[in-house]
Amino acid sequence: MSPVTGRIAATFAALKEQERKALIPFVTAGDPHPEATVELMQAMAEAGADVIELGVPFSDPMADGPVIQRAGERALKAGIGMKQVLGYVRAFRQGNTSTPVVLMGYANPVERYGMERFVADAKAAGVDGVLIVDYPPEECEAFAAALKSQGLDPIFLLAPTSSEERMARIGALASGYVYYVSLKGVTGAGHLDTAAVAEAVPRIRRHVNTPVGVGFGIRDGATARAVAEVSDAVVIGSRLVQLLEVQNRDNVAATGAQFIREIRAALDA
Repeated sequence: MSPVTGRIAATFAALKEQERKALIPFVTAGDPHPEATVELMQAMAEAGADVIELGVPFSDPMADGPVIQRAGERALKAGIGMKQVLGYVRAFRQGNTSTPVVLMGYANPVERYGMERFVADAKAAGVDGVLIVDYPPEECEAFAAALKSQGLDPIFLLAPTSSEERMARIGALASGYVYYVSLKGVTGAGHLDTAAVAEAVPRIRRHVNTPVGVGFGIRDGATARAVAEVSDAVVIGSRLVQLLEVQNRDNVAATGAQFIREIRAALDA
């Protein structure tokens, strides 16, 4: 199957030409205020986010730490499900046709929605990529093929414990980028070891032709810059969600934009 060419590939190609690294913020759809999500996405894109990962709320997010778990619980309590998440993407696309959006979440909401319906509706809404945390590549070939048939990128996680065989399997399926989880544990955990990341990324590149993004444990400009020196993209979730969760409705977009501007400046320095 020919590689997917879309907004994600175009974004990484443009950044490579400019010798810049991608900044990929993660926020949970509908959190902390459902009516602020689209405004937040727009503000982050304008502030320098290159790709936006939008979390689909789920009741049992086993890869997420307490900050993102709380965000998911708040969003579910506010009635946010797959239908609302796709609605946010559609609304975002009315004002922004260039910034890629990746839906990140778990298998259960996709399967409840219906896999074929999900792929079709995600495409129609303007989604660019999908990362399902608990779909291992061994069980994901049909889903990856369905996404690619609609021009959507299947994105996969790799971890410090991933074997060479697992990397090769993901390399055969993935497009857009792969997301290297820099820590053993859940989101927001632990101390980032940039030397270990610097060792891991070349190993991944032997098996994977797509850009490599690194996330988990990146909390500020200094860690973002250190990670960007050895990877193609920096993914920031927990720290951003933590900043947003205490904001009132009117401050959400401005707070998100300010954080993105600081990280962007550090990456471009």
